[in-house]
Amino acid sequence: MKYQAFFWDFDGTIFDTYPIMVQAFMTALTQQQVSEIELDEQEIYETMRQHSLGTALQKFSAEFSIKADQLEHDYRQNERGRIAQAKPFDGMVALLQRLADEGGTHYLLTHRNQSAMQLLQSAGIKKLFADEVTSEQPFPRKPNPASLNALIKRNEVQKASAIMIGDRTLDVDAGHNAGIAGALFDPGRLIDGGPSHPEINVTNVIGLTDALLQ
Repeated sequence: MKYQAFFWDFDGTIFDTYPIMVQAFMTALTQQQVSEIELDEQEIYETMRQHSLGTALQKFSAEFSIKADQLEHDYRQNERGRIAQAKPFDGMVALLQRLADEGGTHYLLTHRNQSAMQLLQSAGIKKLFADEVTSEQPFPRKPNPASLNALIKRNEVQKASAIMIGDRTLDVDAGHNAGIAGALFDPGRLIDGGPSHPEINVTNVIGLTDALLQ
C-alpha cells in the first residue's frame, strides 16, 4: 500500500451521521416555532456538508429570525438523544479492518466530542485506532493543522506514507497544511474538491477501498 498511516474524520466519513444531524436540526427549528413546511431538509444537509454546523446555525437563525444560541442548545439536546442510532457507512468497517490487516495504522481527528469514541466502540472498531483528537482537546479547528501535527508528532508518523481522509475540503486542506496527502470522500458529489487538489477524490466506500489499497 502507498499509505500506512490513515487519519480519519468522523462525521460523514466513517459514520453516516448527517441524517441524524439534519433531523435533530429540523426538530430544533420547529421547537423555535418554525413551521415544518418552511424547512428544506436537503438545503440543511447541503449547508452542513458544504460548510459546517456553525454555518447552518448562523444561516437558519438569521433566515427565521431566531436566536442562534437557543437553536444550538436545542440542536445539541436533540442530537445527543439520537446519535447512538448512527451507523458506519456500508463497507467502512471492513475497509478499516482490511487496512489494519495490511499493516496500516488508524488515527481519528474529529470536531465531535467523546461520542465519536463511543460510537466506534459500539461498532467494534475503536480497537483499530491508535490515537485520537476530539473536540475536548484544545486545538484550533481544521483546516488548521495543529491537531494533525500533534498526532503525527506523538506517534512518530512518517508523513510520506500518511493521508487525511474526510468528507469536506477542510479535511484535505488540513492534511496538506500538515504536509501529508488528502482524500476527499464525497457521497452525493456535493463538494468542489478542485481547489484543494486531493490526492484521492471518491464518492463511495468501494472507490475509497480501491484507492487506499493500491
